[in-house]
Amino acid sequence: MPRILGVDIPGEKRIEIALHYIYGIGPSNSKEILAKANINPGLRAKDLTEQQMSHILHAIQEGKYVVEGDLRREIGINLKRLQSIKCYRGVRHLRGLPVRGQRTSTNARTRKGPRKTVGVVRNPNAKTGIH
Repeated sequence: MPRILGVDIPGEKRIEIALHYIYGIGPSNSKEILAKANINPGLRAKDLTEQQMSHILHAIQEGKYVVEGDLRREIGINLKRLQSIKCYRGVRHLRGLPVRGQRTSTNARTRKGPRKTVGVVRNPNAKTGIH
C-alpha cells in the first residue's frame, strides 16, 4: 500500500482514482497532477515505482495544492471566523443546523441528527385517581 503525504493509497485502484483518498484532491486535480508528473492514469497504485511516487509528490507541492492538514486547518479557521463575528452562516454552524437555506421543519436530519422525542414524563410518586 503506497503512502503519499502520510496517506495510505489503496494499491488495487488506478492511480487516478487512488489520489482522491488525499484530502483536497478530487477528479480534476488528480488529472492535472498526473499530467504534470507524466504518469499514465490507468496505472495501478501498487505498480508505481519510487521515482514515479516522487514525481507525484513533487507535482503536488509544485502545483501549490492545499491538501490534508493545511486544508483542514484553513477550513476550521474560516468556520471559527464566521462564528466569532456571529454572522448567519456562523450561527447555523454553531447550532448544527443547515447552513445553505434548506428547510428545517421537516428533513434536515443529517445536520440535526436523529429525532429527539419530546413528551411528558410522568412522576411515579404522583397520586393517581385510584385509591
